Amino acid sequence: MSPEQQTTALEQTPILETRQLKVHFPVKRGLIIQRTVGVVKAVDGVDIQIKHGETLGLVGESGSGKTTLGRAILRLNDAAMGHVRYEGEEVLELRRREMRQLRQRIGMVFQDPYGSLNPRMTVGNIVAEPMLVHKIFDDRSKISDRVMELFDTVGLNRSMATRYPHEFSGGQRQRIGIARALASGPSLLICDEPVSALDVSIQAQIISLFDRLKEEQNLTYLFIAHDLSVVRHVSDSVAVMYLGKVMEQGNADDVYRNPQHPYTQALLSAVPIPDPKVERQRKRVVLEGDIPSPLNPPKGCVFNTRCPVTEDRCFTEVPSPQTFSDGRRIACHKVNP
Repeated sequence: MSPEQQTTALEQTPILETRQLKVHFPVKRGLIIQRTVGVVKAVDGVDIQIKHGETLGLVGESGSGKTTLGRAILRLNDAAMGHVRYEGEEVLELRRREMRQLRQRIGMVFQDPYGSLNPRMTVGNIVAEPMLVHKIFDDRSKISDRVMELFDTVGLNRSMATRYPHEFSGGQRQRIGIARALASGPSLLICDEPVSALDVSIQAQIISLFDRLKEEQNLTYLFIAHDLSVVRHVSDSVAVMYLGKVMEQGNADDVYRNPQHPYTQALLSAVPIPDPKVERQRKRVVLEGDIPSPLNPPKGCVFNTRCPVTEDRCFTEVPSPQTFSDGRRIACHKVNP
């Protein structure tokens, strides 16, 4: 196989894949003798794929299971069943030492730039910590040099390394978090709503930083967000989650241009359009009520309590994801390939 063919094969092979992944949390009651009274199905049979060098945008309302899925990939939450494969390796079967090695290849950027940094450590030490944990360098001077390089990469002044997190703005703290995620030299970054806590002007700067890093360092992203307008700018493909399940997944342009699942249509109709004429004329899909409790989800399709186009079997049968000609997978009785 020629180098060009090897490169093409690598690009087509998923760097990350989940199959029927489930994450359940038992609900217990009792002060002395606790008993399990139910199970919260935070992630319930999720299949996703991310190819090398691509960005998968994972979207949905709060409580849909997006963050839990991201944490389960790194085994920060235990999976009840299913498969997680990173570069073909079964993550859920790895031992502790092997799992530590895997976490060197997968970085994570957290949502809260205020709570994700240790207030007692200088930001230079925060960025250096992954290199110490994974023993990337034997020489402390090499670690210091690498910290300075990372500060340059994310747009921070090197003189800031001796300061503490409380001395920085939200956008600067998120840059520090990104530098920390890059410190171990990962191929994949799991970005858990990395711009949701920032002002709009700062959001644009951080998104531009993610775009630049992707090109310069050949990174792959799992980009978790609830703002579809943000996801549209960064994603090659999109997966829409609701109550622990993926409702629609496919190429980002196809999903945004012609959404098929009623939930995707509702989410996109809530995104404002700058042109007032188009905004007034377009059809709105308004969702009523809140997401049901994952402790007691609806029978049949989990979206049936809020869906505007339900039929009888939506309340009795769970829709199986169907694959369409454009590669999209949609779980809906009303949409046929």
